[in-house]
Amino acid sequence: MDQLFWQLIRSARPRQWIKNFSLFAALLFSGFLFYPGYFGRVAWAVVLFSGLSSSVYLFNDIIDAPQDRLHPFKKKRPIASGKLPVPIALFAAIILFFSVLYLGWILSFFFFLTCLAYLLLHVVYTVKFKKIPILDVLSIAGGFILRVYAGALVVNLHMNVWFLLTVVSLALFLAIGKRQSERTLIKGLEKEFKGQRATLSRYTQRLLDIYTGMFANATWFTYALFAFEQQFERTGGKIPTLFSVLPRTLTTQKWLMATVPIVVYGVMRYLQLVYEQNKGESPERVLLSDKPLLTAVIVWVVMVVGIIYGIG
Repeated sequence: MDQLFWQLIRSARPRQWIKNFSLFAALLFSGFLFYPGYFGRVAWAVVLFSGLSSSVYLFNDIIDAPQDRLHPFKKKRPIASGKLPVPIALFAAIILFFSVLYLGWILSFFFFLTCLAYLLLHVVYTVKFKKIPILDVLSIAGGFILRVYAGALVVNLHMNVWFLLTVVSLALFLAIGKRQSERTLIKGLEKEFKGQRATLSRYTQRLLDIYTGMFANATWFTYALFAFEQQFERTGGKIPTLFSVLPRTLTTQKWLMATVPIVVYGVMRYLQLVYEQNKGESPERVLLSDKPLLTAVIVWVVMVVGIIYGIG
């Protein structure tokens, strides 16, 4: 029993839950991060979305099990290897799915709809879109975008248009980086990967390079425009602001532009990892394992919180 439970946890891919912290993105930039009730609602939404994403991973592994058994690495997954019986995995996926939808309905009707859209998108991706070039990348990116929308909808927050474009650009950048690394990996192990992911053969190296450059530039540029135009909400909280003591000459709200170099560095470092070390296949693993990139993210978060809540 303990062994089955452990295999079930492995199939749920808890490492992937780090992606769900993107639900805090809209709240972070809204100026309401420390506002009573807001943080708690989004944190609960993160927990629910983690359960939902795990149900999707279980479903995906069940559908892909026959092909995964032919894969040199994925054949070690619990379902593909037979360590986790399909009926148990399917039962757990169904329980997680309906539990999340029920609790999501209670939390927010629009959050519930976003969860449903996320599930439907990934079901279609697993069954159909992952075999179709461009649509496969758009589907992966769509999952990131829905996470950010879910976090905003659960507390009814407005999202700046440049913020949305940054999210879209970043999502596409990460999705293309994933395909870039997968193609490099398969090219290096052609015999072991024979017959695997035929869709990747439709992406030439030149095409992936163009896509990568396009979305890398779009990511930092749209963020720079967002940082330049972002206006902070006055929440009336107890945290003292620097603007209350600075002369009016220095009370411009463009301080967020100071974080742009950190974002540029993050994009450049991720590109380096994708091209030199072939690590883009799993963005969450890259973030947790690469100290320079992780440090950049932490510094960026600290700067954003300090500027919005300590200055603005």
